[in-house]
Amino acid sequence: MSSEAVGRYMPAEVTLDDLTAMMAADEHHRYEISPEGVLSVMPPPGYAHAIIATELMGWLLAGGVPAKQVAQAVGLRILGRHGGVGGRIPDLVVWSKVQAEAVWLPVTDVWLVVEILSPGSEGTDLVTKRVEYAAAGIPQYWVIDQDQAQTVTMHRLDGDHYTVQASMPLAWLLNSQPGEHGLG
Repeated sequence: MSSEAVGRYMPAEVTLDDLTAMMAADEHHRYEISPEGVLSVMPPPGYAHAIIATELMGWLLAGGVPAKQVAQAVGLRILGRHGGVGGRIPDLVVWSKVQAEAVWLPVTDVWLVVEILSPGSEGTDLVTKRVEYAAAGIPQYWVIDQDQAQTVTMHRLDGDHYTVQASMPLAWLLNSQPGEHGLG
């Protein structure tokens, strides 16, 4: 089913259950919703994007982060400041403990979310999600640019917002240990 066909049957207010059903009906797109109800429809990530996520996941696993505490493209339930409920799908999530099976997981035990920038996702990843993840209390938020150096910008929660802790090429990060960055 296409995103156009999914859109024909969209309810006036989209819930996380609706989002789950839309994703099941349309394997060609990713669906997210902000706590304010703004729907985002994105194509699946490209090959370079997927390779960056795989390299980062391998680095985390080799550095001692348990496999059951790291996941790619899993849904997070994001609660808004005004009571709304949204669903985001970060490119990579690291938890402090193993999670129960669910489509939309809570953010309470999340240590880190990673977003890999793709053409068209910059505004959402650099502004909207940063604000939402900070409001949710997620301690670390990393953004990886698909520039020549594959620049990793590491943000740490400072009160109710993120501050930049470091920025480095992905190759430099992969030559360090996760523990050096508060993981594992």
